[in-house]
Amino acid sequence: MSSPSSRQEGRPLPVVVLGSGRIGRLVVRLLADCGDYIVTAVDGNEEVAQRAALDGDGRPLPGVTAATADFANTEQLQALLEGQAYVVSCAPYWCNTTIARIAGELGVHYLDLTEDVRTTKAIMQMAEEGKVAYMPQSGLAPGFIQIVAAHLAKDFERLDEVKMRVGALPLFPHNRLKYNLTWSTDGLINEYGNPCEAIVDGEATWVQPLHGHETFSIDGVDYEAFNTSGGLGTLAETLAGEVRTLNYKTIRYPGHRDAMAMLMFDFKLNDDRDTLKAILERALPHTHQDVVVVFVTVTGWRNGEYAQEAVARKIYHRHMGGSNWGAIQVTTASGVCAVLDLHAAGRLPQAGFIRQEDVAYEDFINNRFGKNLAANTVVEAS
Repeated sequence: MSSPSSRQEGRPLPVVVLGSGRIGRLVVRLLADCGDYIVTAVDGNEEVAQRAALDGDGRPLPGVTAATADFANTEQLQALLEGQAYVVSCAPYWCNTTIARIAGELGVHYLDLTEDVRTTKAIMQMAEEGKVAYMPQSGLAPGFIQIVAAHLAKDFERLDEVKMRVGALPLFPHNRLKYNLTWSTDGLINEYGNPCEAIVDGEATWVQPLHGHETFSIDGVDYEAFNTSGGLGTLAETLAGEVRTLNYKTIRYPGHRDAMAMLMFDFKLNDDRDTLKAILERALPHTHQDVVVVFVTVTGWRNGEYAQEAVARKIYHRHMGGSNWGAIQVTTASGVCAVLDLHAAGRLPQAGFIRQEDVAYEDFINNRFGKNLAANTVVEAS
């Protein structure tokens, strides 16, 4: 294994990125462009992997090689991870426990983007005796949203409520779902269909997905929010016994929740997710013209007063490195790259399970990748 100290000594660190789709391709680009990492872009589809190793003009990216692998094939994964400093899994969530196990066996630090609760708990168990760092959920939500919430919460003497809301939304919705595909369809269905962790009246519990409906406005735009799975990350365990209410909800345009509830529960497609995936991918176009909305509120007692702090932020799609990138790509890829970069710089524990709320907000937001989530950004013409 290459030590993170290698980067401090001026030697680029080898990183393998598993999954070269919408998020993985930007992870490769960000790490390659900074010059401190040698990157292997891997995908099950050779053409997709090769495309991830090219810049916006179709030229090879310096320090990037492409490879093809079956993420369920242990031998292929072992060959890819041997000698690497880090592995970043942008693969489907069901691949991650195998990838994390092999990474630990080979002494490779592990990061992923998963929102899947069971996967994260399995990786947490692996980390108990691990000699490497396990950093799952290092994206946007879970990921950056926990970092923001923990940052706000630390200024309170006693907490009452912590509410986290995030949504990746098309700027120009033109269908009755008021939605376009901006990331993994499997991940979308998973978070819409699985039970959701929460703290209610001080007790850890599970709440139903697509329930807990609420509405609000930011900058004159109306939104709705509802329970979805995984966005809470490990914060329910971290704040157990310290907060009365803790929850995470996904933001959408009004009307989306009712339509999805009809598909998933009235039509019972939550029990036939392959069919639901086929319907969504046939009917909903992909778009790079999107906006990520982040809305976090923390309420509690400070200096003897009942007070509230909030962060509301909109991050838009943008043009970087000769290519157009959607806001969900920018925020998610920048999130995982920032955590990796902070670990490589010695700003995080070098082994064991690292929760997103363990990452200092100031470190994250001042990081060269984390700065992409630092403030509202304007829309650029694509």
